[in-house]
Amino acid sequence: MELTFPDGFLWGAATSAYQIEGAWDEDGKGESIWDRFVRQPYRVRSGHTGDVACDHYHRMEADVALMARLGLPWYSFTLSWTRIQPAGAGKPNPKGLDFYDRLVDTLLAHGIQPKATLYHWDLPQALQERGGWPVRETADRFADYARIVFDRLADRVQMWATLNEPWVAAFLGYGYGIHAPGISSAQAAYQSAHHLLLAHAKAVQVFREGNYGGEIGIILNLNHLLPAGDTPADRDATARVYAETHRLFLDPLIHGRYPEDLFTWLGSQAPRRAADDLSLIHGTLDYLGINHYNTDTVAFDLHGGWLKARLTPYAAPGWGYTTMGWGINPPGLRAELHDLRDHYGNPPLLITENGCALPDEPDDKGFVADWGRVAFLQAHLREAHAALQEGVNLRGYFVWSLLDNFEWERGYHQRFGLVRVDFDTLQRIPKQSAFWYRDVIRRHGIVF
Repeated sequence: MELTFPDGFLWGAATSAYQIEGAWDEDGKGESIWDRFVRQPYRVRSGHTGDVACDHYHRMEADVALMARLGLPWYSFTLSWTRIQPAGAGKPNPKGLDFYDRLVDTLLAHGIQPKATLYHWDLPQALQERGGWPVRETADRFADYARIVFDRLADRVQMWATLNEPWVAAFLGYGYGIHAPGISSAQAAYQSAHHLLLAHAKAVQVFREGNYGGEIGIILNLNHLLPAGDTPADRDATARVYAETHRLFLDPLIHGRYPEDLFTWLGSQAPRRAADDLSLIHGTLDYLGINHYNTDTVAFDLHGGWLKARLTPYAAPGWGYTTMGWGINPPGLRAELHDLRDHYGNPPLLITENGCALPDEPDDKGFVADWGRVAFLQAHLREAHAALQEGVNLRGYFVWSLLDNFEWERGYHQRFGLVRVDFDTLQRIPKQSAFWYRDVIRRHGIVF
């Protein structure tokens, strides 16, 4: 059986700057919060850092040529703020801008369309020392940075995102201390979430007032949630988690309001807001990006943090778990797409990340026959196609990730890539999934 996707449907793969670029202190690049975080003991598994990562900064031309051989029509990348503005403010670093200039030109020369994201968690350390995302001024500095990037690249880049996964930046970085800068404060997390939304809105304002052309949106991580049991306590706990992970961002962006029931629950931990902030944030999406990986069940737990909730990974029958410990549940993607259709006005959507980490054992030539990843991607594309048939306004799909890379606090122990990277030699070897995905793109659909 073959499922064909609509004309104009976008296909691509994604990466992020800190996870692949390396060259952490070269050519005028400044220090980011992740450059600082990885040097603190016990923050990252095995003491790994992103200092070299995939060395994409030095191997960019070869990596783009590899993308072309794999038939990618689109490539989604992020920019390093500190490579462009070393201290997060002031004059730009010419060599940093030159690198992204060359990247965009090289992509276009190979027939690949660039999709650029301004921010993927690597705040300039200098701004963190002035308070970071809990401080309102950071949103203004982000707008200044956005203007520099748009002025340089928007004549060739027609698809933009402001932020990747602001929930992760706010809550793993400032709430639970798992990610940089390693702060554990509910109030700091919620204040950061608000300022990240404000930064997004200010950057969109710069984009629209500058008439740069193209489309701009934001990327949210939206995992599916199921009550652990049919009890009021579990249903209410699920609603609180949904409010934090979904409504906290989607409600102001699309409906022009915050989830006040969540803020009432939080009490003094709720974010401080200015009177006109919501009017600035509301309506600032040309499209919405969705990063989707897994489903969790939610149970009421008296000791479950500020939301009184316990999340447990859920795997659909027969699917099992990835090496991240995440359950595989392909119907969860379709459910999330339906939720956006039914409760948020069916906005234009892109699946901007979808993929899985697997053991990926190579043979004696370094090749990985990752049929488990093929099955994962195929099943999620079937659900995406079904959602399209059911009226969801879905316009594209990007695999995470093009390359095996630095997986944040897990270091190099998790492999998501379509392409295997030997982190000793930095050799790139496309996996079975890369060739399968090339055929999907050629067919503009899947066969099963």
